[in-house]
Amino acid sequence: ALAQEQGKLSLTDTVERHVPELQGSALAQVPLLALGLYTAGGLPLQFPENVTDRESMVAYYRQWQPEHSPGTSRRYSNPSIGLLGYITAQRLEAPFASALETHLLPALGMRHSYVQVPSAQRPHYASGYSRDNQPVRVNPGMLDGEAYGVKTTAADLLRFVHANLQPGALEGPLKGAIATTQRGYYQVGDMTQGLGWEFYAYPIPLERLQAGNSSAMALDAHPVADPQVQTGEVLFNKTGSTGGFGAYVAFIPARGQGVVLLANRNYPNEARVEAALKLLHALDDSAR
Repeated sequence: ALAQEQGKLSLTDTVERHVPELQGSALAQVPLLALGLYTAGGLPLQFPENVTDRESMVAYYRQWQPEHSPGTSRRYSNPSIGLLGYITAQRLEAPFASALETHLLPALGMRHSYVQVPSAQRPHYASGYSRDNQPVRVNPGMLDGEAYGVKTTAADLLRFVHANLQPGALEGPLKGAIATTQRGYYQVGDMTQGLGWEFYAYPIPLERLQAGNSSAMALDAHPVADPQVQTGEVLFNKTGSTGGFGAYVAFIPARGQGVVLLANRNYPNEARVEAALKLLHALDDSAR
């Protein structure tokens, strides 16, 4: 979104405009926005194990065949949003990790967040823990930084939430980029999809918020509908998971409230959502 604000690309551009090797493929005419919204046609949750470098990545995208017409169905996908990150980095003429760590994260006040943890920060890099209680960290993978590779602190993640709660305090291009991510593009059940963020009319019952963050929502394809106009309060949220780690963010702009949860164990999404909603309710009670 920031690259668009800077005139480096447009989210209405097609994939083939930025990756000429994909001309003639099923992805050629897919707009970049569809990659960020998981509506390219059914790209899977993860790459196959044999995709390990740029050559095999391009070959995979060239042979991939959609299950749905672009823009009609949502299927959460790291290869989808990862390709958007890859293209963005190409347009910024910098490796994705470098562009993120040098430009975007510092502009958001996030000075202890990394894709590649520097040696000076390694003593502060926590291990996650697997189901059998073994220490683990994020495994390297194709487009891992673009899709899920940020390592951060609770304080930095709160700074990110604060920027989303009060984007008016940011510089012009960054303010516009935040607005782009908070726009609703389509709806699946109670959930309205933004770029990254997913949001709901608030208040919302626990069970319905859990349903929007369920395994079925993450793994299955769902037909999309035009977004409903939100006239009241809205809760933005997003889960994040890798082996041994779990995260959840929720915030309500109208109330100036937000919470972040980071855990070095992959707790179920339902438990994270329940804990966060309890915290938000407690904030409401304390404000009365």
